[in-house]
Amino acid sequence: MLEISGAVEAEWPDEGVAAHYGDPAREQRAMTEGPVLVDRSNRGGVKVTGPDRLTWLHSLTSQHLERLALGSTQQALILSPQGHLEHHLTLTDDGTATWIHVEPHTAKALVDYLNSMRFMLRVEVEDLSGVLVVLTLAGPLPADGGVISRTQGADSVPASLLDSGAVAAVTQSPFGIDLIAQPDVAGKLAATFPVAGLWAFEAARIAARVPRPGLDTDHKTLPHEVGLIEPAVHLSKGCYRGQETVARIHNLGHPPRRLVFLHLDGSVDRLPAHGSPLTLADGTSVGFVGSAARHFELGPIGLALVKRSVNADATLLADGVAAAQEVVVDPDAGANVRVTLRRDSVPQPPSGRKML
Repeated sequence: MLEISGAVEAEWPDEGVAAHYGDPAREQRAMTEGPVLVDRSNRGGVKVTGPDRLTWLHSLTSQHLERLALGSTQQALILSPQGHLEHHLTLTDDGTATWIHVEPHTAKALVDYLNSMRFMLRVEVEDLSGVLVVLTLAGPLPADGGVISRTQGADSVPASLLDSGAVAAVTQSPFGIDLIAQPDVAGKLAATFPVAGLWAFEAARIAARVPRPGLDTDHKTLPHEVGLIEPAVHLSKGCYRGQETVARIHNLGHPPRRLVFLHLDGSVDRLPAHGSPLTLADGTSVGFVGSAARHFELGPIGLALVKRSVNADATLLADGVAAAQEVVVDPDAGANVRVTLRRDSVPQPPSGRKML
């Protein structure tokens, strides 16, 4: 959709799609009034087929997938052995194939990992990046930040596109619906819906306090730190790589960091850079900035990972820009089971013996 008049290409990690079409603020407003088309064709697409696909994906990911309902959408994670976030998957199944879309630049690594875990199972994995694209119909969204109230159906997609087979799969998200479709679908939808670039979409995402893996995370990120436990982790399913860490934090401990929303100083003419340091007023480093944007109602905003021990009322500096923080992930996340050791519950040594 870069051929549309006024389109300006986005920078990393969203090269290849439009940052905006000449008026980012107007594009944000349009997203509050009704569905708008957002080109997210830089996202990776993966197709998994074969009769063992759901039980296989169930065993590899954090989500309960072996009885995934037809047409429903789930988020799932692939974790490292230490429980760190490696891949975030949005997926659906149509009865013959599981369709997955992932963050830009990650599809190949995901496909390589999945192929390494096939063994003798009846599954086939196909990288669809560049063959099919991801297009999002986003909105209507609350002007002051939030997600859509509609959670079911693909009612915004023209029936002719669904019937023609040009749309291979539809997934739901907090911001609307995502289509995994043939590239020429973009032009057809652009003739029906207003368009918005990634700047508008990212501003809406940040305002909704929704983290983006790869931007608001690093190689050490744990699901609890960024609030991915509820949407992407099934806490009662069987074993998967990294489950021990997830269970230990959820039942007995706290993650070392927490996601915060930043209200940035609007008098500064720049946004904090991705990955830049987050510090206290005295210069002590307490985290890093993930993503930042200018929101048409809220002004400059961002998301960051901060040490759990940092006072929730502390004013921070994000790449030198003053920032008031708002709690997204509670400092007490995890530790659903607390053990209190009372003095009268400690066994006492027998009379006449000394404690060594």
